[in-house]
Amino acid sequence: MNGDEMVTVYIMGKKHRVPANLTIMKAMEYAGYQLRRGAGCRGGFCGACSTIYRMRGSFRLQVALACQKMVEDGMIITQLPFIPSEKKRYRLEKLKPDAGVFLEYFPEIARCLSCNTCTKACPQDLMVMDYVQAALRGDIKTAAELSFDCLSCGLCAVRCPAEIVPYHIGQLARRLYSRYIVGPSEQVQNRVMEIEKGRYDEEIQRLKSLDINMLREIYSRRE
Repeated sequence: MNGDEMVTVYIMGKKHRVPANLTIMKAMEYAGYQLRRGAGCRGGFCGACSTIYRMRGSFRLQVALACQKMVEDGMIITQLPFIPSEKKRYRLEKLKPDAGVFLEYFPEIARCLSCNTCTKACPQDLMVMDYVQAALRGDIKTAAELSFDCLSCGLCAVRCPAEIVPYHIGQLARRLYSRYIVGPSEQVQNRVMEIEKGRYDEEIQRLKSLDINMLREIYSRRE
């Protein structure tokens, strides 16, 4: 791609000319937008930059992570910095690891149409419908494994015609799987032991004593 090539995009209805070699996120910043929300790791890991778009002349509504998707000529773009959903509260140690727990906290999963729209919307290419169905059957292991790489970006929930929030279900499956099926890993147990013995206390106190500029510099230099 020619580095000087420019494309036309429409960001929240306004026309912009931006370099063709930019991601949606960088194109928005190029066009003058300050991303105070909807911009996290910028590496495709945090799921904060959920974006929907259409191409001119197409009826199809498409989804992507703004930090990963390159701009294309004719894109009509808007970001979704937050996906509204109810955060269910539960005490993990009081739950029973079976199908009933999913229906108790997320009864809407019984409305799943098996349309696979959630899977098609996933920027991680996860089998979202399959892990929702696994949860409905009480197959915690499969639900946890299939949802392991979920970023909780929320794009599956936006597209679900049954108004299910799949990423919350995957999160519960992984928590149940960790607590009741495989248990904490040896690495986690070792790290908790180190923390309890105060191995990091001195470093934490040092960081707490620094001003904001020094903290930013350390953060920028981190590996």
